[in-house]
Amino acid sequence: MTGPRPADGGTGAAGAPSHTGTFGASGIIRFSSVAKEYPRTGTALAGVSLVVAKGEFVFLTGPSGSGKSTLLKLVYMEERPSRGEVRVSGVSSSTARGGDIARLRRKLGIVFQDFRLLEDRTAEQNVLFALEVTGAPRAGMHAKAARALTQVGLASKGTSLPRELSGGEQQRVAIARALVNDPFVLIADEPTGNLDDRATRGIFQLLRDINAAGTAVVMATHDMELIKRSELRTIELNRGQVVFDSAADPAAGGGGAR
Repeated sequence: MTGPRPADGGTGAAGAPSHTGTFGASGIIRFSSVAKEYPRTGTALAGVSLVVAKGEFVFLTGPSGSGKSTLLKLVYMEERPSRGEVRVSGVSSSTARGGDIARLRRKLGIVFQDFRLLEDRTAEQNVLFALEVTGAPRAGMHAKAARALTQVGLASKGTSLPRELSGGEQQRVAIARALVNDPFVLIADEPTGNLDDRATRGIFQLLRDINAAGTAVVMATHDMELIKRSELRTIELNRGQVVFDSAADPAAGGGGAR
């Protein structure tokens, strides 16, 4: 990839949501001049402005330490910006309180590279746990968990413990857990980082299917071949700054890795 490009508007791949500027009306995630600094390690993000539209699929890429994980933590408000504002589905980082963030997270699905499954619980129990911690009504919980496992292709694995599943299957359980509360956006932080090529393809296709059903997906990844093949919107970070956004570069097509 070559030099910096603007990240403030343009059009993505054919069929993708249009972008009418950095703060287009369709945005469900908006960063406005966001900076994040830490006392010991310094600047993690600097001057980041971007929008993710409803139902969009966005790759977030960049070298290790570029700020990808920090950006995702700001989306689900585990962190607050040092300057600027993050707005997610109308919830502002400037004014949100604990209850606002708890309600927001009930409608966000979060998937991590290391699965983070409860090793002493079955696949179904891991999915049920996501319903329990968000205070969902007990009636219908098992049906929702079964439906989520079916959605990720694990209808027959509900009674299996994590150690009885492959890496790809464990990540599918993690995705089912993220989906069970019907999120409007799925945040995936290097979800294929620990998987082989075949499992990676399967997980990516699953995320595409989830996106096709209307859920926005923001996926952090180092896998440039995956990005090149997909032609989806790509945002690249380097040293805490957005240096490329394919939505702002019509010549890049969709993903259009530089």
